Amino acid sequence: MRARLGMHTLTDGRGLLFGGDYNPEQWPEEVWAEDVELMRAAGVNLVTVGVFSWARIEPEPGARDFGWLDRVLDLLGSAGIAVDLATPTASPPPWLGHRWPETLPVDESGHRLWYGSRNQFCPSSPVYRERALAIVTDLADRYAGHPALALWHVGNEYGQICHCDESAAAFRTWLQDRHGDLDALNEAWGTTFWSQRYSDWAEIIPPRHAPYMINPTQRLDWQRFCSDALLAHYQAERDILRERTPGTPVTTNFMGLFKPVDYWSWAGEEDIVSNDWYPDPADPLSPARAALTHDLMRGLGQGRPWLLMEQATNGVNWRPHNLPKPPGQFRLESLQAVARGADGLCYFQWRASRFGAERFHAAMVPHAGPDTRLHAEVRAHGQELRKLAPVAGEPVPAQVAMVFDWASWWALEERGRPSDRLNAPDQLLSYYLPFWERGVSVDLVPPSAELGGYPLVVVPNLYLLSDQDAAALTAYVHGGGVLMVGPFSGIVDPRAHVRTGRFPAPLREVLGASGEEWLPAPEDRPVRCRWSGGAEFAAHTWTELIAAEGAEAVAEFAEGDLAGHPAVLRHRAGQGVAWYVATMPEPVALGALAGRMLADAGVRGVLPDLPPGVEAVRRGDVLFLLNHGTATVRMPIPHAADDLLTGSPVTDHVTLTPRAVAALRPRVQPHFGDPLA
Repeated sequence: MRARLGMHTLTDGRGLLFGGDYNPEQWPEEVWAEDVELMRAAGVNLVTVGVFSWARIEPEPGARDFGWLDRVLDLLGSAGIAVDLATPTASPPPWLGHRWPETLPVDESGHRLWYGSRNQFCPSSPVYRERALAIVTDLADRYAGHPALALWHVGNEYGQICHCDESAAAFRTWLQDRHGDLDALNEAWGTTFWSQRYSDWAEIIPPRHAPYMINPTQRLDWQRFCSDALLAHYQAERDILRERTPGTPVTTNFMGLFKPVDYWSWAGEEDIVSNDWYPDPADPLSPARAALTHDLMRGLGQGRPWLLMEQATNGVNWRPHNLPKPPGQFRLESLQAVARGADGLCYFQWRASRFGAERFHAAMVPHAGPDTRLHAEVRAHGQELRKLAPVAGEPVPAQVAMVFDWASWWALEERGRPSDRLNAPDQLLSYYLPFWERGVSVDLVPPSAELGGYPLVVVPNLYLLSDQDAAALTAYVHGGGVLMVGPFSGIVDPRAHVRTGRFPAPLREVLGASGEEWLPAPEDRPVRCRWSGGAEFAAHTWTELIAAEGAEAVAEFAEGDLAGHPAVLRHRAGQGVAWYVATMPEPVALGALAGRMLADAGVRGVLPDLPPGVEAVRRGDVLFLLNHGTATVRMPIPHAADDLLTGSPVTDHVTLTPRAVAALRPRVQPHFGDPLA
């Protein structure tokens, strides 16, 4: 059996990883030696090479030019810089599309997309698969055993979708494996609606542009297929690499809450979970959104350390208006990832490009060169990461689980629902925020996860819910857990068929409540609600006509046709407690609700009464405090500690200026349950 590889394979002897995408093929060879010297001065110990180098390695079909890459790896290896070597299959050369246009993707309207950009391939194309695996095989054979090779990087940011005839044929095969025969498929898709019954497999096509809405179950199966088709290609490349270099871990870079690909099904196929994350400086919720994304990566790896494969030192080039980052911002973002389980911090890219579509994307070495404020920050950050070597491999303990599911996301956001304004990522972030503000760590988990170790489980939305997962949630509560369920959950089964009867049908017993109508709220005014104690709060977007069936109405709607009907319910079931929220409370109200759920579960944050904008998270025995706010704050701490970043002792309080970070290791090991425990 193959030994378990992971981040420890890279960090043992190196500490935290620091580096970025390196594209030497864009530069004259005399620049390479300068790059390596600058990397060494900055503390760089890992670079990604070759992501977009297919045309350079294979300038024409069957040719191979590895000489330049030999020299690059030798140069990096001699400087002690490890290489994350990419398979270059994300962006085929023009000759592939020119000679074999069937390898190019086709959009939903039947238009073929041409070369001249990147990602121009059909995942189901046999020709693309053959040419891609050929170059991967030769790459692996060439560099197996090279001392610089530390990690394989398969493809890049998988997410390509193609609606061509090759994809249609592959889709039909996938459907046959899933459903068996046409009768089962017709039943699953509900094809008696709109006269859509299929009598021959050849009649089935991808959901292409049509006069009106597409069958929602067809689209759901299509999204499942597209994710699986890309996964199959990743696995084919990975298997070649594992066979030839069994001791080298393999990864591919995720993109956070990226809708087209079900990362729960992918993560177990990687040795290391890695992610690309580009916070938007214009987004006031960016720090919480980043924390949520980092927690998702840790969840995908089942708690193991992960790799931040791409981030930016400054502004990017692909938003319509790219705000710069103030001094210290990229360091703050980088250390936030470390606090939440990252053992590697890489950037796109090392040296800013002179030409091409990403000329104005920030880099570790800007256009103005190394004698700049930005590169000085890069060097300083690379050096200080050595001080955080003790946190490498350490866990981020969490007592709260938040459930998220890609299939439910796909099904929820299909056209033809009561409101397009209820979407899965916004619901997830809304419920995540009050825990982040309280310094309560959260694990992101799939519905099938083992939940018994968590005192509190939060389900912001599971529109699609299987009987098995509903039963597991019910058993969790009866066994003593605290469960919160958000609105419009448990509505459809895995076929996207609506469950008849009062909703949410599979959770009705454990919630002690059921509903009969979904009532989206007017966009232009809030919905008044009232806590049982009399205080009012506002909600928005969504309401439901719900009735208590044993549950206590903790809050009611205070106006309109729903006045006096429950808005928030709490139900004792077995040894545990279940909450149901039938609307979308404003942030202050949702924060108060989170506080009550935490009290039910006996969970508290690592520090009480955090100032606004200050993030607190514990990794191992180190407490990270990060000031995302605009004011200097003075915070008491419960134990004397040493700040790993400054080397200074901290006795009873810490002062954080804007964008400052403290990494506090207690001098005396606290007792279990203490904030720094």
